[in-house]
Amino acid sequence: MSSEQKIRQPIVTVVGHVDHGKTSLLDSLRKTCVTDEEAGGITQKISFTLYPAEQVKQACPLIEKSGIKLNIPGFLLIDTPGHAAFTNLRKRGGSLADLAVLVIDINEGIKPQTAEVIQILKHNKTPFLIALNKIDRINGWRKQSEELMKNIESQSLNARQDFDEKLFTLQGALHSHGFETDLYYNITDFTKKVALVPCSAKTLEGIQELIMMLCGMSQKYLADKLKLNEDPKGIILEVKKDKSQSYAESILYDGELSKSDEIAISNLDGEIIITKIRVLEEIQPLCAKFSPTDKVTASTGLRIQFIDKSEILPGMPFMIYKNNKKEIEQIFKKELSENISSFLSKQGVIAKADSLGSLEALLVLLKQSNIQVVKAKIGNINKTDIISAKANLELSEIDSVVVGFNVSIDDDAQELLKSEKKIKVMTDDVIYKLIENLEKWRGEKNADIERKRLMELSTICKVSILHKYVFRNSNPAIFGVRVEAGKLKSGTQLIDKTDDKVARIKHIEEDKKSFEEVGEGKEVAISLPGINFDRRLAEVDVLYSDISSSQFKKFKQNKDLLTQNEIKTLQEIAEIKRKANVNWGM
Repeated sequence: MSSEQKIRQPIVTVVGHVDHGKTSLLDSLRKTCVTDEEAGGITQKISFTLYPAEQVKQACPLIEKSGIKLNIPGFLLIDTPGHAAFTNLRKRGGSLADLAVLVIDINEGIKPQTAEVIQILKHNKTPFLIALNKIDRINGWRKQSEELMKNIESQSLNARQDFDEKLFTLQGALHSHGFETDLYYNITDFTKKVALVPCSAKTLEGIQELIMMLCGMSQKYLADKLKLNEDPKGIILEVKKDKSQSYAESILYDGELSKSDEIAISNLDGEIIITKIRVLEEIQPLCAKFSPTDKVTASTGLRIQFIDKSEILPGMPFMIYKNNKKEIEQIFKKELSENISSFLSKQGVIAKADSLGSLEALLVLLKQSNIQVVKAKIGNINKTDIISAKANLELSEIDSVVVGFNVSIDDDAQELLKSEKKIKVMTDDVIYKLIENLEKWRGEKNADIERKRLMELSTICKVSILHKYVFRNSNPAIFGVRVEAGKLKSGTQLIDKTDDKVARIKHIEEDKKSFEEVGEGKEVAISLPGINFDRRLAEVDVLYSDISSSQFKKFKQNKDLLTQNEIKTLQEIAEIKRKANVNWGM
C-alpha cells in the first residue's frame, strides 16, 4: 500500500446503559479470536483494545463470504467505564470516535443513560449502529442457526412475536429521538437509517454480523476520514500513578509517533507543556498488556511516561512540537474554546469534572436541560469554586451551586461550606443521576423563590389562640398562639371568623427572642395593640390573616406553590368573606 493510500484503524466506542451488556459484548468480540489461555487478562479494566485485521477476519468468516475486501488495518475499541463521558472524547473537528456501537438490552429498551448517549452521539454527529443485546432472554428464544437472519426467521411463533413487539417498541422510541432505524439486512442506505443488529454476548448470536457491519460501514463511509497524516496527534485518556511513576494512557488518532519526538500537551486554557518522552509503550492486540516500542502508528493505544513533571490533565490534546509554540497554542486554544467556551454563559452554575471528555459530556447534558453554566473546569471542587458560587447568589439563588461529575470535594472547600449554608454542592459518578438531582433541586428552589415572592405580597396564616397563655390583657394584649398554617408575620392584619378586623401584630416572641416571622407548627407569644383580650378574644379560638380580593386571586392562580394546609386555610378565608357578602370563591 502506498503512503498516499495508507489508512488508520477506525476508533470505535462501545456505549450504553449500565447492565445492558456493554462489557460482555466487548469481551465476546475479543474472545472470538483468542484462546482461553490468552483470554485470562481480557476482562481487566483497560481503556482500549487493539483489534488487528487478521483477527477480525478470523473472528468473522462472514467478511469473506460477503465478498468484503478488508482494507482497514483493524479497529481500536475504546473501552471505558459505564457512563456517558467517554462518548464525548473530542479532537479538533469532531468526535474522537469514528463510529459508535450503542448497546441496548432489547428487553429493557431505552433507559436514562441510553437517552444521554443518544443525545451526545447526535451532538457530535458520530455515526453509530445499535447492538440489540440479550436476545437469548426473549421468552422461548432458541439458537437455531449460526446465521442471524435465518436464526430470527426460524424462531417459534411466540418467540418471534415477542421479538417483533420489543423491536417495534424500541424503533418507536428511537424515532422520538430523531432516528429512523431498521434491522441491518433490510437497509440499503446506511446514511438514512441506523442499523439494528440483534445479538447475544452470551450465545454469540449476531457477533459476526456486528463485526461485519463495522467493517462495511468503515470502508464505505469513512475512507477519507481514515487517511493517515504524517504528524502525530492524540488525546490523553487517563493519568495513572504506579508507585513513584505517573504515566498517561493515551490514544494516538493520527500520524506516527516516535519515542524521540518532542511533544506539546495542552492545559485547559490552551497553554502548552513541552516535554520529551521517557517511556513509550503500545497496547498489544486483544489484551491488556503494553510493550515498549520506539515508534507507533495511529490509531493505537499508548502508555507514555513524560520527562516533564508538570500536571497533565485527562482529556487534553497533544501533538508533535517543532519549535512552533505560538501556532500550537492557537490550535489548542481554538480547539478548547470550541469544546468548552461555546457552552458558557454570563450567568449560571459552576461545573467540575475529572477529565475534558467528562466535562464536555456534563456541559452537553446541562445545556439540553436548559441549565446555564458560567464556569467549567477539570479537577476536584475547591475553595475557589465555592467563592464563585457565593458570588452567584447576588444574581440568582438557583445558580449558587457547584455540580461535580466524578470528582470529590477538597478539604478547604468542605471547611468553607460549613459557614456558607446557602451554597449547594452536588456530586455523583453517574451523570444522569447528577443532572436529575440538579433539576429536582432547581425546581424546588424555584418554587421556594416564587413562594417567597407570593408571600411578600401578603401572607396566608391561621393561628389557634392558646387561652391558657394570656400574659397581658391589654395595652397591648399579649397571649400565646399556635401557627396552624402558613406564616405568621409581624405587621399582619388579623381577622376573626366573622371577617371582623382584630388588630395588626406588633410583636412576635419565642423564648424571649423576637422574630419577624414564624412558620407552621410554632407556638409563640404575640402582642396586639388597641384591644382588650378578655372582651375581644375570650370566646375566639381561631384568627386568620386578612387578604384583599386581588391577593386572593394571586394565591388562587399559584395554588401549586402552596401547601395543602395553606390551600385549606385560603378556602376557609374565602368562606369567611362569602358569608360577609364578599363575592369570592375557590
